Formats: sequence, structure tokens, C-alpha cells
Amino acid sequence: MELLNDINTWLNEFLMNAGVLAPIFCCILIFLEGTLAFLPLFVFITVNILTLGPVIGCLVSWICTTLGSFTMFCLSRKLFNNFIQKKSKKKKYLRKIVNAISNLSFAKLALIIAIPFAPSFFINLGAGVSKIPKKKYLYSLLVGKVFIVIFWGYIGSNIIECLKNPILIIKVVIMLLVAYGLSQFINKKFNIDERF
Repeated sequence: MELLNDINTWLNEFLMNAGVLAPIFCCILIFLEGTLAFLPLFVFITVNILTLGPVIGCLVSWICTTLGSFTMFCLSRKLFNNFIQKKSKKKKYLRKIVNAISNLSFAKLALIIAIPFAPSFFINLGAGVSKIPKKKYLYSLLVGKVFIVIFWGYIGSNIIECLKNPILIIKVVIMLLVAYGLSQFINKKFNIDERF
């Protein structure tokens, strides 16, 4: 934990002193956050919003985090899928986990992705070793990551103060309900669960 805190402190100082290059570094780090679990996503989104403005900062962060997560999903599928599928044939508990992930509806998948404190690395890894179709996962990322970026952009660097505020919990619940409702609407409109 101490090492992670040191890394986060160093990243904060580095990004604050990077000037014009800060958004470029942030975009690279946001992309990598999908594959490196310890990177603090909220720091990079905050820097992007402060340097690029709320609209462009959020848009760039959303594209980068979606691409990073989808890349991790594809890498996980390519590197670990066959191994997990073979293991799941022998181990019943593993088969149950893989089947549960594989059978997640589009709305539930988008909701899991939209949870602010959920580790995207493990979500991408788990989805990659399941049988979730690539397009379904990509669409889930596109919906779920919108709410992640808005959440972290809103909270920004005041995370400790926000966590002490009970209104934040209400806002998170409302945000997740909106994410679920939106994903349900998109699913019905485009029939994603049936198509993939």
C-alpha cells in the first residue's frame, strides 16, 4: 500500500508539472489503466478536465478508458481464454463462475462497468475469459464508462471530502440507476442481448 501511495503521489506531482503535455500523458495512462489495476483513474480524468475543459476532457477520457478496457478484454481472451475453458471443464466452481459471467445481460454488464469503485482490470479480465461476445462487451463499455468518467470528473481531487458526505452515496445510487435504465433502453431499442 505504501508503494502504491508513493506512485500516486509521484504521478500527481509529475502531471501537475507537465504543463501542455499533461493531457497526452493522461490519455496514455487512462488507456493503460484498463490493464494496470493500480493506476488511479480519477487523477487522470481530473487532469484532463482541468486542462482540456469539462466537455473535451470527459470525451477524451471516455474514449481512452473504453479503448484501454476493450484492449485488455481482447488480450485476456487471446491469452487466457483457452486455458480457463479447459480448466472449467474439470472444475465445477470455475465453470459456474464462467457461465455466470457469460450469461450477464447487456444491462447488468453495463451496470457493473459503471460502478465507480469496481476494479476495471478484473472486470476486463473476467469478461475476456468468459463467452461474452466482443461487440456486446464493447457496447457495454461505451455505456458504462460514460458514468465512470462523469463520476470521477465530478468528484475530481476532492475524493476524501466527497466520501465523508452522505449525499455522495445518494448520487452514486442515482447514477447507477440511470446507467441501468439507459442500458435497458439501449438493449430494447437495438436488441443487443438477442443479437449477440
